[in-house]
Amino acid sequence: MQANYFMPTYYLACDLGADSGRLMLGTLDQGKISLEELHRFPNGPGKTSGALHWNLDGLFNELKVGLKKAAEKKLPIASISSDSWGVDYVLYDERGTMLSPVWHYRDARTALGVDNVNTKLRWPEIYSETGIQFMALNTIYQLAAEPAERLANAKQLLLIGDAFNYFCSGVARNEVSNASTTQLYNPQTRTWSKKIFSALKLREEMFAPICASGTKLGPLKKNLAAETGLPPIEVIATCSHDTGAAVAAVPASGENWAYLSSGTWSLMGVEWPQPVINDQSRTLGFTNEIGFGNSVRLLKNMVGLWIVQECRRQWAKEGKKYDYATLEKMAAAATPFVSLINPDDARFLAPDNMAKKIAKFCTETGQPVPANHAAYVRCIYESLALFYRVTLRKLEKLAGKKITQLHIVGGGSQATTLNQCAANALKIPVLAGPTECTALGNILVQAITLGHLESHATAREVVRNSFELKAFTPQNSTDWDAAAARFEKLLG
Repeated sequence: MQANYFMPTYYLACDLGADSGRLMLGTLDQGKISLEELHRFPNGPGKTSGALHWNLDGLFNELKVGLKKAAEKKLPIASISSDSWGVDYVLYDERGTMLSPVWHYRDARTALGVDNVNTKLRWPEIYSETGIQFMALNTIYQLAAEPAERLANAKQLLLIGDAFNYFCSGVARNEVSNASTTQLYNPQTRTWSKKIFSALKLREEMFAPICASGTKLGPLKKNLAAETGLPPIEVIATCSHDTGAAVAAVPASGENWAYLSSGTWSLMGVEWPQPVINDQSRTLGFTNEIGFGNSVRLLKNMVGLWIVQECRRQWAKEGKKYDYATLEKMAAAATPFVSLINPDDARFLAPDNMAKKIAKFCTETGQPVPANHAAYVRCIYESLALFYRVTLRKLEKLAGKKITQLHIVGGGSQATTLNQCAANALKIPVLAGPTECTALGNILVQAITLGHLESHATAREVVRNSFELKAFTPQNSTDWDAAAARFEKLLG
């Protein structure tokens, strides 16, 4: 079935991020797609006795507010799907009631989980089974930190985006793009890993079945439809992992391109036909997540604008509030290459006074401490761009091909200074945009599933026709080569 060029079609995307969530209305019309934000709501960890949790009940209530706003539009909405960050999960008891708490991936308990897993499985075994890079926040380590009694009382486990699809449809499935982030999924057998489940004594029946990207789950639950005023629209599991959704909407064509999903996290990778799981990929720290159409997202997870976000939070506490546009201008005007950090240093993963951590890193490495807030942001941007350079070279080595263009999508595609730094550091053209790639990918997969778009290639063409992309060409290569030599000494 080809794209419907005669009547507009409408879709809802519940797009959940670590800082905020929103319900987006997507309209596909005349071969173009547009987005409208219907409802935005804050998100973030709550802290109880020092432990970090998510308030899922509050998020479900915010979704209902958004659904009521959608109903007020009185449009023939076709479907809805939810996407979220990966690795975190919800446990349900036999009655289908959520077990509290819903843990946040940055909670310190994961260190215990790492220790517990290491007594049962060697790291090379875990990687060869899952193809996922080591991160202490991965689901495997979170579950290994759970009290045995709580797991015994759990009837079912759903990942966050899938829990929202369950909330809407009453059908429990873990969609494959999200399942693949857990380090409990085997991308070669395309099933949960029996070896890991056995070693960690995890009950496979506790994990809701895996479904493919673009699976119809059924109509909106009757009680939810009645409460919100919506008809029983179709609920679809698109790519319930936000990066999977974002990559599905990358407006690329041809070959030899890579993507950078730029936000709280930076995820750089390529679409690949099959997993790359070997000693080299393990040593280089690359991960194999599943994308739309059973493609493999061969990528590296890196800390991203989280470092800027945490500095901004700290400065606001100190009475200096900046919006991101102001931070952009400050960074652009700051002196280049004064100080650099290693964004991969473990200290930058944890919350709390990020500027103080940067200052300490600079002191430890014999560099000037940034003189002002503008210098801090410039330092972060340049360091991220240089880390992208190191990562891209590793990716090229692993994939066995030269990358000639980078697509930057997500919220970070608006960071023009960072994007120019990326082009300079990588020495290849960069195309930035769209900003809302996660919601777009969510909606485009809905349209493909319902037959409103004929293929993934058609969907990407729709994105190219609908949004203006900003191009960045490499500059100042000699200066960046010198900075790269300095930077590599910081990587340890």
